[in-house]
Amino acid sequence: MDYTERTYRSLHRQGDLIHFQVAVRETDLDIGVRRERFSPELARWVEELVRKERALLEEYISKDPAFKTSLVPHPTEAGAPPLAVEMAEAARLAGVGPMAAVAGAFAQLVGKALARRSRDVIVENGGDIFIKTARPRKVGIFAGPSPFTHRIALEIQPGQTPLGICTSSGTVGHSLSFGKSDAVVILAPSAPLADAVATAAGNLVQREEDVQKAVDFAAAVPGVMGAVAIKGEKLAAWGQIKLVPMG
Repeated sequence: MDYTERTYRSLHRQGDLIHFQVAVRETDLDIGVRRERFSPELARWVEELVRKERALLEEYISKDPAFKTSLVPHPTEAGAPPLAVEMAEAARLAGVGPMAAVAGAFAQLVGKALARRSRDVIVENGGDIFIKTARPRKVGIFAGPSPFTHRIALEIQPGQTPLGICTSSGTVGHSLSFGKSDAVVILAPSAPLADAVATAAGNLVQREEDVQKAVDFAAAVPGVMGAVAIKGEKLAAWGQIKLVPMG
């Protein structure tokens, strides 16, 4: 029930920000902005942005259906919308299909748009996060049945942002994964890249001993800043990662 009720959202919510939700079909966003920047008009503006970009992506997929179904990198055709091009490039670097980057792509699209209006922005889309912050933040890690769940968090410094923080899990949620990780978390300046690499690295985890293999894979992808892999009682980490206690 943890996932279906989205209780993991408490792990990234910040007390100094106003959080609101925008949902358009599969795109289900939890958005935090500075209190003085929030308004009902802002929420409607975000919803219209998401509807517009989803329509462009869906129209493109109708012409290039393999973009949606491919589990390996798939180049875009002429006239593809920028979001699809960005997803395809992230997927190429990670070695997965373009849709592995879709949640991160929408989080970043909305986050960058809002960052022009609020100096602090957090956009979460199914566990994939875009963050731009003017102060240090803690982002908790949800790792399903692992004992690390609700116990550790990433400490994010302003100088690391804007940043994508994306999570793949074989034991939590509905996203396609061929692995059995409790959580693989990737940090990258590009949220679509972080999303795609999290999927690819997560696919490598079948046993607790595989967490190092997942982190090593992520470390070799250009543009990745940091990685954490968790399976059961085992955790591996690499790069610009600072793990701190939750709370």
